[in-house]
Amino acid sequence: MLCLDDFYKDGDDPTLPRQNGQVDWDSPESWDAGTAVETIARLAQEGKAEVPVYAIGADRRVATRPFEVAGSPLFVAEGIFAAEIVEECRRRGLLAGAYALRRPRGTTFVRRLTRDLAEQRKAPKVLLRRGVALLRAEPAVLRRQTGLGAEAARAREVLRRVAGLVASHPHH
Repeated sequence: MLCLDDFYKDGDDPTLPRQNGQVDWDSPESWDAGTAVETIARLAQEGKAEVPVYAIGADRRVATRPFEVAGSPLFVAEGIFAAEIVEECRRRGLLAGAYALRRPRGTTFVRRLTRDLAEQRKAPKVLLRRGVALLRAEPAVLRRQTGLGAEAARAREVLRRVAGLVASHPHH
């Protein structure tokens, strides 16, 4: 499982989008799509690549780590901005499937808040305010993702489809 959220730009990157003087981390422009695609291509061709390790609290990449596909013809790349690179991955012949999770909005809100509080990502008030904003924005986010070529599906359906893709690809 390749975590695409590790491809965020560093907090001092001058190309970061800003809103009211603050970095807009919810904008796709805060993310390095080019490096993400190149890494996926390298994994598809060579079966391994160095991937960034991003620390949200520090707003930056703090290391890299080796990532290996280990002989499988498929791997999963997931992240909030994954849909941004669907078209480019499809164009390069790197895409087996693209899915946007559709789930009850309250579930996502509670999961996100629980995780973010546990990991102490930001101050609780900031996390709550951001969580509510993301809850309101979720239908628009899903529309954007499907507009970019991802198929909206519930988690169980995504797992079923991925299992089908794996079954239809003979292992090396």
